[in-house]
Amino acid sequence: MKRLTLLLFFCAAPALNAQDAQPDARKTLYDFLVARAANHFEARKKEVAALKTPEQIKQRQDRLRSEFLRSLGSFPAKCPLNPTIAGTIRGDGFRVEKVIFDSRPQHQVTANLYLPDGKGPFPGVIVPCGHSVNGKAAEAYQRVCMLLARNGIAALCYDPIGQGERFQMLDAKGNPISKNGVSEHIQIGIGAWLVGQSTATYRIWDGIRALDYLESRPDIDGKRLGCTGNSGGGTLTAYLMVLDDRIVAAAPSCYITSLERLLTTIGPQDAEQNIVGQIAFGMNHADYLTMRAPRPTLMCVATKDFFDIDGAWASFREAKLLYGKLGHGERVSLFEYPDGHGFSKPRREAAMRWMRRWLLDKNDAPVEDDFKHFKDEDLQCTRSGQVLTDFKGVSAFGLSIRECEKFAEARGRFVKLPREKQMDVIADALRMMPNNVRPSSARTAEFITPPGRDHVTFDHDVYTTWRELAAIKDRFTIAIPEFIPDTTQPRSALSKKYQAAIEFESLGIGGFGKNARPASYSPEFKNAMISLMLDRPLLGLRVDQLRWWLWHEQRGDKRFHLVGEGMTGLIALHVAALDPRVEEVTMEGSIVSWEDVVRTPDSVGQIQNVVPGVLTRYDLPELIASLAPRKVNIVNPVDARLQPLSQKAVDDLLAVARQAYAAQNAADKLVLKGLASGGR
Repeated sequence: MKRLTLLLFFCAAPALNAQDAQPDARKTLYDFLVARAANHFEARKKEVAALKTPEQIKQRQDRLRSEFLRSLGSFPAKCPLNPTIAGTIRGDGFRVEKVIFDSRPQHQVTANLYLPDGKGPFPGVIVPCGHSVNGKAAEAYQRVCMLLARNGIAALCYDPIGQGERFQMLDAKGNPISKNGVSEHIQIGIGAWLVGQSTATYRIWDGIRALDYLESRPDIDGKRLGCTGNSGGGTLTAYLMVLDDRIVAAAPSCYITSLERLLTTIGPQDAEQNIVGQIAFGMNHADYLTMRAPRPTLMCVATKDFFDIDGAWASFREAKLLYGKLGHGERVSLFEYPDGHGFSKPRREAAMRWMRRWLLDKNDAPVEDDFKHFKDEDLQCTRSGQVLTDFKGVSAFGLSIRECEKFAEARGRFVKLPREKQMDVIADALRMMPNNVRPSSARTAEFITPPGRDHVTFDHDVYTTWRELAAIKDRFTIAIPEFIPDTTQPRSALSKKYQAAIEFESLGIGGFGKNARPASYSPEFKNAMISLMLDRPLLGLRVDQLRWWLWHEQRGDKRFHLVGEGMTGLIALHVAALDPRVEEVTMEGSIVSWEDVVRTPDSVGQIQNVVPGVLTRYDLPELIASLAPRKVNIVNPVDARLQPLSQKAVDDLLAVARQAYAAQNAADKLVLKGLASGGR
């Protein structure tokens, strides 16, 4: 019994570095993806080094900003803010107004506006929050706002979605289901990406509308606006300072490092901190500084931060050089303090002094006194403590559902396209090799061989492991298990059940993976995030892997039955749609609708199947319909929570597939087996 490992190369990807030319097959999928990212980082480094003139810098700024916006998807038209002041409290040298405004129709934002005593108009600074459970009420965010207000600058601190008074998933009693913002941000991201949006898109728009609110007030000078935030708030500061030219001065804290160091230290973080395609189109952390050059920007960093300090200095040096080439090297600076992650007093003071320098024209050094901060309830804007309870508005999940509904007609048109066009749509959505391109001839080389495995390399950069279980006939079954325990087992349960002739181990699953259905911050989460930043979603990588393996290994007129389970069911389905030699496909225990994922805030184990924007083109029912009249078996399908679906639910979700098969007099070729009773 043998296993064979292949390394396949995507023709659209840059060549492997010399040090990666002979990879150890024991490397994890994550290590492999980091190696792929390194090629893009090297290409970017050469591009930046070649920038000599202000005109060249400006051209690159424009290109990156355009790519950034494209990746985020579309922003909506601006709706009326409909601001209300829910109350006012006094502080020492300032007052705080408790503000509620609409970011989108029926989508409310809670905020605290810290106004200096005296007569305005004052400069204004927005303060996006990091990942504090209590959002704007966290002590560090209160203190930086108080510090700004006590030094002549108004500060607007607003709750992010998933934090403070803006949790997006509430139980029957109105209490947050999630324990922290990170979990909600990831869940929001899963559905948002599927419809061509992202958690970052929703959060950036809240920040833009916060600036709109400041600009709308007569006591704020709209020509003197700034932004500062820490951690997740540093992320949003980085985004906003690039995308909104009204931000004169910016001071992101405890976020900017470099993607090279991020990926090789703590790995990709929260959903909004990963922009689809950014590694591929060359947007690194330094670019958040240089895309806004030469406007004043201060990096606030911590020596002992988990956002790597060496990466921070590397990004700063790059930005300093480019600011200098634009004639304004003094407008970018770095403040470092030898402590850990957080908006600590030294960084708060540095941010405040930067704002005074550029918004008040006062280059001085006030300090932070030991003043008291407010209790959480003092700053509460809503009666209940949650906007969704008070206003019954639209959650971030609801925003994604709205987007999904916009494209229902487009998904319906997919079924009517010619097969060749359908294949092109699928390949484009999954960022795969075009259908009219065939992989180059194989070339072999031996690598380190773990027990039970032989290794071969091809010009295609995906690990492939398979084992032959039976004699190959003209038509045979290939099983794609979710998890293969080890190479000493005679066969997986799936292979045994379907008497598979070949057992195929999909990229990062089985021997290369640790979990079949991982939770948010598992290795699969990080794999999915870096894949999205590479603009190569995991599902697309895995479909390409099996698809091109079939071309290399199974020549002639062979015909196949593909069997997938759980997450691998989607791999089998997509390969069948792309390869007419697949005469039959079976999905066991798999989801059958991405729209169901969008409509399920608390979906489980879906991050690895995210394909950005796929629901603007097709859904799984349309994909199944496109296979008519070939045999398709949907066995024990599950919903987005991985719970069994009833027969009625299956029939409802796959109505379009039923219709397509009936239209071709092939109703018996579509087998749908949900639970006879029970289930959703």
